[in-house]
Amino acid sequence: MTALTLSTAAAPGLRADAIVIGVAKGAKGPIVAPGAEAVDTAFDGRLAGVLETLGASGAEGEVTKLPAPAGFKTPLVLAVGLGSEPEKDAGYEAEALRRAAGAAARILVGSKKAAFALPVTDAGDIGAIGEGVVLGAYSFDAYKQTARANGDAKAKNAKAPLAEAALLGGKPRDAAHKAALLRAAAVGEELNRARDLINMPPNDLDPQAFAGIAQAAAKEHGIKVQVLDEKALAKGGYGGILGVGAGSAAAPRLVKLSYTSGKATKHLAFVGKGITYDSGGISLKPAGHNETMKCDMSGAAAVFAAVVAAARLGLEVNVTGWLALAENMPSGSATRPGDVLRMYSGKTVEVLNTDAEGRLVLADALWAASAEKPDAIVDVATLTGAMMLALGSRTFGIMANDDAFRSTVHEAAEEVGEPAWPMPLPEHLRKGMDSTVADIANMGERMGGGLVAGLFLREFVGEGIAWAHLDIAGPAFNEGGPFGYTPKGGTGTAVRTLVRLAELTAAGDLG
Repeated sequence: MTALTLSTAAAPGLRADAIVIGVAKGAKGPIVAPGAEAVDTAFDGRLAGVLETLGASGAEGEVTKLPAPAGFKTPLVLAVGLGSEPEKDAGYEAEALRRAAGAAARILVGSKKAAFALPVTDAGDIGAIGEGVVLGAYSFDAYKQTARANGDAKAKNAKAPLAEAALLGGKPRDAAHKAALLRAAAVGEELNRARDLINMPPNDLDPQAFAGIAQAAAKEHGIKVQVLDEKALAKGGYGGILGVGAGSAAAPRLVKLSYTSGKATKHLAFVGKGITYDSGGISLKPAGHNETMKCDMSGAAAVFAAVVAAARLGLEVNVTGWLALAENMPSGSATRPGDVLRMYSGKTVEVLNTDAEGRLVLADALWAASAEKPDAIVDVATLTGAMMLALGSRTFGIMANDDAFRSTVHEAAEEVGEPAWPMPLPEHLRKGMDSTVADIANMGERMGGGLVAGLFLREFVGEGIAWAHLDIAGPAFNEGGPFGYTPKGGTGTAVRTLVRLAELTAAGDLG
């Protein structure tokens, strides 16, 4: 992981592999952002013109390299675009700083140290830059053995993350600045832990392996953990989780992670869909739709990371995470279309499509979470392709049984830089899930399928409990090129939203 430090050193005398500065889009061309004054002075005030000559415009995500000026102990200046220049007396938005820092950290993978001279006006800016660095420096190369085996030292180090980032403009003795940096490190590192899990191949991350990883992390961070194996699930009547996992040689698990604070007066429950591989079961997915289905446990990864982050930050709120883990495979023992499952709640579900499995494991976990009467429940799942059709690949949908709570979740997501959009739960769609043989079917109308899934989940939330459902099917796994602080592959979407909700609850601002 990248080490984050605060530095008051003068930019020219700082020894580093590069110094990162910001450039914005001005009315008449690129402008040098605050924080880069020393670099601009060394260019005799002509840095903006030099950058424009090199093709820089200040557009978000743009990166321009140029040699450091004479007198600097760093050989390279890395100018990153911040987007449009803010209005007078307004600072740069946190997300612009986060993305710029992330883009620079991606470019600097393999470097030992970089100085970040981006605009800083308060502790919030320090946190955004630090978070962007940690997330942008991420790479997943645990399975790339060729470079290590051939003895090529350069190749072996090529994917090492940026080792250290010194944030200029920060105040090492300022309590708020130090706290912001510590928070950035904790949240960023745990989000990267979620990315690692999402990127792991399914032959190494089955439900039992995921549960073992959760147990090890819980022990390290003082979190209480309970794992229900297939025998305990059968004894407890968890028909949804067992039904989904019935076709796999890898048995399902339900993991409960409990972080408690002695000063807490509120309790949040997070529930994550953890399908470690989704073939579709008997309702097999068509060719071309299986290759990335290792990511179908992204919701559970997000919940796991958020609980650990809450523990690391010592938040004054009780947080319980439920990881509903199963592998959805076709076999002679697999659940068939037409089967009826008796859920943990006692309701019966007619399975019309075994590829609508996420809602089945979530239903059992939601009812288990409801039994503890938390103040609110948030579930996270790569649940429906319909949500991707509605919102694209970078935005997740939010459904809820309470409009005010849905708004709170949406505001928290936007605040931390995770694009989200509130979605309705139209009552007329519920009728489509009526079954002639069971209490409810796991499928309804095709149109509005993401909303139908939300309505199904609502059936398994306890009376009087505020609940929100995050369908992260679009942004959970990036199949395109990297951008900002987002890598190709697992993204860790929703971790920061959950952590922010925990912080708001601890502060009494959940709404």
